[in-house]
Amino acid sequence: MYSSDNNNLHDHKIEAKQILELIESLGDDKLTAFFKQMDYTEDEKLLYLYQKLYITPKYDKDGKLLPVSETDQLAAVNEYSQAIGYIKNPSEDVQLAAVNKEPYAIQYIKNPSEKIQLAAVNENPYAIEYIKNPSKKVQLAVVNTYGGAIRHIKNPSEKVQLDAVIQDGLALYCIIKKGIIPSEDVQLAAVNENGEAIQFIQNPSEDVQLAAVNKDSDAIYDIKNPSEKVKQLAREKGIKDV
Repeated sequence: MYSSDNNNLHDHKIEAKQILELIESLGDDKLTAFFKQMDYTEDEKLLYLYQKLYITPKYDKDGKLLPVSETDQLAAVNEYSQAIGYIKNPSEDVQLAAVNKEPYAIQYIKNPSEKIQLAAVNENPYAIEYIKNPSKKVQLAVVNTYGGAIRHIKNPSEKVQLDAVIQDGLALYCIIKKGIIPSEDVQLAAVNENGEAIQFIQNPSEDVQLAAVNKDSDAIYDIKNPSEKVKQLAREKGIKDV
C-alpha cells in the first residue's frame, strides 16, 4: 500500500530524468508495483532498465536514449545474475550467462529451454527447485549427481526414482515422503546402495531384507520381524544377538 506522497506522485507526469531519483528512494517491491501504476513513456521504462542493470544510459548523437544492447545485457548478468529478471525476452546467450554465473538465476527466466535448464542444474543440481516442469533429461541429470534432489521433482518416474537411489540409497526417504510407494526394484536398488535405506520401507520383502543385510549387517536392526533366513545371514556376517 502506498503512502499519500506516492499517491500524489501518481497525479503528475514524471519526467524521464526523475525516474533515477525515484528508483533510489523506493525499495524494489514498491517500485515495481508503482511502476505498473504509472503511464510511463518508453524512455522512462528504458531508464529504469538501465538503472536496474547498473549500466550508464547511452544516447545517440541526437540525444535519443538507445536500447540496452546484448553486450550490455551480458555484462550486466555476468556481474549480477539476477539482472536477468529485468530483461524482457533475453537471448539464449544472455540466459546462459546468467545461469552460468548463478544457477538459481533460472528462477527469473520465463520458460527456460532444456538447454538452459541443463546448464543450470549441471552447475548446481538443486537449481531444479526453481524449474517448472523440468524435462526427463533434466531430472535424470540432477538425480544422477545428487539423488536427494529428487525431493524437488514432482511425480518422478520409476526410472528417475531408480537413478536417484542408485546414486544415494537414502534418497528413498524423499520418494516415500512424497506419498509414493516405491516398487521392489527401487527398494532393492536403494538397499543395495545403502543398507540403512531399509528403515524407510514398511513390510520389506525377504529379498529386500536379504539385500539390505548383505550390504550392511547392522541393517538387521532396522527390520521388524526378519525371517529366519535373514537372521542367519546376519549371524554369518558377525551379528550374534539376533
